[in-house]
Amino acid sequence: MSKVSVLVVDDASFIRDLVKKCLRNYFPGMRIEDAINGRKAQAMLAKEAFDLVLCDWEMPEMSGLELLTWCREQDNLRAMPFVMVTSRGDKENVVQAIQAGVSGYVSKPFTNEQLITKVKQALHKVGKLDALINVAATKTSPAFANDSLAALTGGKAPVATPTAAPAPSKGLLNSPPIKAPAASSAPASGRGQGQLRLPNGIQQCVIKALSLKEALLVVKRSEILPQILDSAVLDLEQGDNAEIARLNGYLHAVVAHEPKPDSDWLQLTFRFVDQDAQKLDYISRLIARGTAQKHFIPGA
Repeated sequence: MSKVSVLVVDDASFIRDLVKKCLRNYFPGMRIEDAINGRKAQAMLAKEAFDLVLCDWEMPEMSGLELLTWCREQDNLRAMPFVMVTSRGDKENVVQAIQAGVSGYVSKPFTNEQLITKVKQALHKVGKLDALINVAATKTSPAFANDSLAALTGGKAPVATPTAAPAPSKGLLNSPPIKAPAASSAPASGRGQGQLRLPNGIQQCVIKALSLKEALLVVKRSEILPQILDSAVLDLEQGDNAEIARLNGYLHAVVAHEPKPDSDWLQLTFRFVDQDAQKLDYISRLIARGTAQKHFIPGA
C-alpha cells in the first residue's frame, strides 16, 4: 500500500514544523514534505504527486492563493485537495479562496483537532483516508496530548510556569500614551492597540513595545489565560487608511504586569514567525511611527 503524501507550504519554519508534527502524531504512515513558499511548492508539485496540500496564504515569491489558482489550471492537480491554513479568516478572503477552488480552510491559530478534522475531510473526499486510519489508531503516541505541540496549538497541555520576560532589546520603540480602560472593559481600538487571537479565544491588547522580532503586549486578565508557547495571531490596525496586518507567532513569555499575585494585567512577549517581506516592511513602518513614551497602565 502506497503512503499518503502531503505537502506543507508556509514561509515560517515554526508553522511548518508544528503542522508536520501534528500530522505525524495522528497519521504515522503519512509521507510529509514541506516548502518555504508557493514557488518552491509549485516546482515540487510539477515533479511529484501529492494527495493533499496544506498551504499558507501570505508568502514571498508566490502566495497561497496564486499556488491554488495554478493548481486548478493543471489537469493532474485540478482535483487534488488543497487546504488553506492561514490567519486570513475574513469572509471576503474565504469567499475568494472558495472561488479559486479551495477544498478546506483552517484559520490560525488552530487546535490539533481543527487541523486533523480538515485533513480527514479532504482525504475522505478523494478516498485516501482509509489508508491512514488503521495505522493511526495503533501507532499514535498516547503522550501526544501532553507534549509541547499541544501547548502550541491550544491542546490540553501542562500549564507552564510563567517566566520573566526578556528585557526589551535595543531598538524597541514604545507607542504613544493611552489611558487604560476601566476594569470591566477591554482596551478600546486605536493607535497602539491590537487584537490577539489565541486558540481559546480573542483578547484586546495594548502594544507596549515593538521590534522586528517581537511585540511586548499588555492584556486584561480574564478567563482566557494565555499560555507560554501558545500559537497566536496578532491583528494590528494602524494609520488613517485602517491598514491591517495579521502577524503569526507564539507567546514566548507571560508575566504579571503588576508586582502582586492578583494583578489585573498580564504582560506578554509575542515572538513573530512570519518571513513575509510585506509583513516585515509593515512592522518596520510601525516602529518608525513609534515614540519613546509609555502607555499609561496601572502599575506601570
